[in-house]
Amino acid sequence: MEPPDRTDRTDRTDRPSPPATASAEAEVADAMAALFARQPNRMVPDLDRITTLVELLGRPDLAHPCVHVSGTNGKTTTTRMIAALFGALGLTAGSYTSPHLQDVRERICVADDLISAEALLDALRQLEPYLAEVDARHPDRVTFFEVLTAVAHMLFADAPVDLAVYEVGMGGRWDATNTVRGEVAVLGPITLDHPELGASVAEIAMEKAGIIKPGATVVSSEQDPAVLAVLQRAASERDARLLLAGRDFGVERRQLAVGGQLLALRTVSGTVEEVYLPLHGRHQAGNAAVALTAVDAFLGFSGSVDPEVIRTGFAAVRSPGRLEVVRRVDAATVVLDGAHNPAGVAALATALREEFAFRHRVMVVGVLADKDIEHMVEGLLEVADHIVVTELDSPRAAPAERIAGVARAFGRSVEVFPDVASALDAASGLAGEEDGVVVTGSLHTVGAARTALGLDPDAR
Repeated sequence: MEPPDRTDRTDRTDRPSPPATASAEAEVADAMAALFARQPNRMVPDLDRITTLVELLGRPDLAHPCVHVSGTNGKTTTTRMIAALFGALGLTAGSYTSPHLQDVRERICVADDLISAEALLDALRQLEPYLAEVDARHPDRVTFFEVLTAVAHMLFADAPVDLAVYEVGMGGRWDATNTVRGEVAVLGPITLDHPELGASVAEIAMEKAGIIKPGATVVSSEQDPAVLAVLQRAASERDARLLLAGRDFGVERRQLAVGGQLLALRTVSGTVEEVYLPLHGRHQAGNAAVALTAVDAFLGFSGSVDPEVIRTGFAAVRSPGRLEVVRRVDAATVVLDGAHNPAGVAALATALREEFAFRHRVMVVGVLADKDIEHMVEGLLEVADHIVVTELDSPRAAPAERIAGVARAFGRSVEVFPDVASALDAASGLAGEEDGVVVTGSLHTVGAARTALGLDPDAR
């Protein structure tokens, strides 16, 4: 899991851009090495260490109200949408997401700005004595994700932010973020993904419903009946109000537009027309309806927000690595999408069919070993004219030959390359100006492709 604090999906040694001097650069390297050394090698399902840590820090996690976001897919984008809407309202919002694509600083933003390398290093310095104390008190060390969660709490309290939007690392009940005040709990579509969370969607839903606090408002995407039954029970037990997409709010209308889509979104307070969302995919329209309803719930369903403010907020949303389009002169368009489970692949396939008029699609695929590779590859092959397979730079990576073997079992030819950069080069060589190169299978794959393409992690 990202071990709910057991938690990070990132195995790379990404580091923030170093300061100019050699000594400062060495300090960055040492701090990042110490941070990444805390990645857990086993699941630690409890809140013991993070609870001790935030208590020693004076409970910065309780310094501001929060919107807490869980689900299987769409968490990061929904978190960014919510934060952008609050920003348009003139509120300073902190946002905490995971995993990162290229730079660990991507996870923590204040008013849509990534934290600086200096701010991250300063927070890590301040944490050192507290981490030593917590490590001494518990049999397991504070994990990578727990450290970053504490950093987010500290930076948000110091900013200070008016509110924060936290994405869980994995699950919910035992996630390190689950000490916050979640006045609004957001639950995106819940499907099978991480086996650590459960063998059925109902079991997974019980873990994710763990973010629902007493008296909270719960904003949920449309769900499988077994999932919905769990959420209804959890909301009732905690005297929480459950709002469900399709019943209480939703997407009234959707039409494609240049660079995204034009939406009419209905919430409890009414319908907002002509909302431009600069993101592709009908699933992103659903995320937008969830995000707007979460903000509406946080504001008490006052109905007083100017629709133009809502339009401004959505127009500012960016979500790198989620159907991200990279257009290149005299070359194929590259689409980066971190679909890492069958549901994500299905959403990607739908968007490619509906919104991209490519003559041919060349897929670059790299996947983590614990994923449902067979069903993912099967779904990708439905929209792939050619497939290029690679292996990720991670101890959790699926061997390229394993992925290729699945594709071959479906009667398809496959090319195999040792890393994402070479796979991307090969795919680009196969594709013409009217074709699309689609990089997918994992956010790790997308992060490596963004780096290979020279994309700046600070450019949101």
